[in-house]
Amino acid sequence: MYLKKPLTERRKDFRLANRVPVKICQENGDIVTETVNLSRSGVYCRVNKYIEPMTKLRIHLLIPRRKNGKTTPKKITCQGVGVRIEPIKGETAYNLAIFFNDISQRDSDHIADYVNSFTE
Repeated sequence: MYLKKPLTERRKDFRLANRVPVKICQENGDIVTETVNLSRSGVYCRVNKYIEPMTKLRIHLLIPRRKNGKTTPKKITCQGVGVRIEPIKGETAYNLAIFFNDISQRDSDHIADYVNSFTE
């Protein structure tokens, strides 16, 4: 696990390369996968079917949280849009970048806290 933010990075939020369960819901079926990386503003994940760029998506994440010495998943539900999809060479899979366009401040902060916990 590591944070990515190179000097030429245009993104304002750190991305954590970590696997977190994610369910992507769309009109023609759901996809259950894991993140490749995530930040408070979106996720990058591998999917087994093509999703047209700019498709509106409903996203469900299970973000680990520590409370009273125990780790439990915190379910976060938000809206996103697929902003980039790239085929994975030699496979019938794709890398999909999703931008969160409708997420509560509380859930966004929870993701940021999770990502930032790896810098401490």
